[in-house]
Amino acid sequence: MADTHDRLEAVEEAIDFFNREGVTHVLHAGDLVSPFVAPKFAKLKAKLHYVWGNNEGDREFIRVKFGEIGVEPLGDFASLELESRKIALLHGTHEEIVGALLKSGAYDVVVRGHNHRAEIVEGKTLLINPGEVCGYLTKRETVAVLDLAELSAEIIEL
Repeated sequence: MADTHDRLEAVEEAIDFFNREGVTHVLHAGDLVSPFVAPKFAKLKAKLHYVWGNNEGDREFIRVKFGEIGVEPLGDFASLELESRKIALLHGTHEEIVGALLKSGAYDVVVRGHNHRAEIVEGKTLLINPGEVCGYLTKRETVAVLDLAELSAEIIEL
């Protein structure tokens, strides 16, 4: 998921979806925006992996609010290993960095946000942009589901 932009009801819909589907890890590619959104993730049954976006208003207070529910923001970039798959998680503000990660061959998957464009691009490295949970720009509230065993993904409209 990415680009929640304070849209509380959409965040709740996404969390309900992940819980219903039995998702074990949720990767949030940034732009939560305000601290009051963080407590909504207390209902999430999966482990949340969160990186900063470019619109976080008060990173320190967001860190405090996430800390109250046991989540530690991972910074501007996270390198994760889940089920033996290497995953890069970032907001994606700089397209050249996203491109370099894809070309590097160091990751099986790159998960990014920022441009609110839901897309999956297959290649040597799988690129996933879950789109925007908020639905503000595209009028579509979307997340992506990644199957690590098959190394395939699907965009889901909430």
